[in-house]
Amino acid sequence: MATALVDLYGGSELPFDRIILPEGYRPSDGEEFMCGKHRAYFLRKLKAWKEAIVEESRQTMAQLQVDSLREPDIADRASSETDWSIELRTRDRQRKLISKIDCAIRRLYEGEYGYCDVTGEPISLARLEARPIATMTLEAQERHERIERVSRDD
Repeated sequence: MATALVDLYGGSELPFDRIILPEGYRPSDGEEFMCGKHRAYFLRKLKAWKEAIVEESRQTMAQLQVDSLREPDIADRASSETDWSIELRTRDRQRKLISKIDCAIRRLYEGEYGYCDVTGEPISLARLEARPIATMTLEAQERHERIERVSRDD
């Protein structure tokens, strides 16, 4: 009964994963950073991205089962094997990407999403829009890559 009254009179905020966003909604700098709408938007974006990757993987696996590598010509067979090797490497990279998407979703629920792992500063909405799995601000990422490049050159 108490929760019904809270729901009726708006005593608490709706969890971000239950927010229904208007069609075409985009986060803006005019809103509070990582408010419920922002989190709902990025949750929807991350889940859609993950679903698309999983669907592509299913299609690849189905195609692998249908296409046998029984090309009569050895050159055609080699070409097919090379194509499938590239496709499987792509799927392996996407498998790793799914892991990063899952981590981003976990960070959304923990309230850490959108904040730099290094500096704790907010990551720009433009960067998150372009790369929703980003964990560092652009400046921190550049600094990290510079350090990595120097240590690799040594």
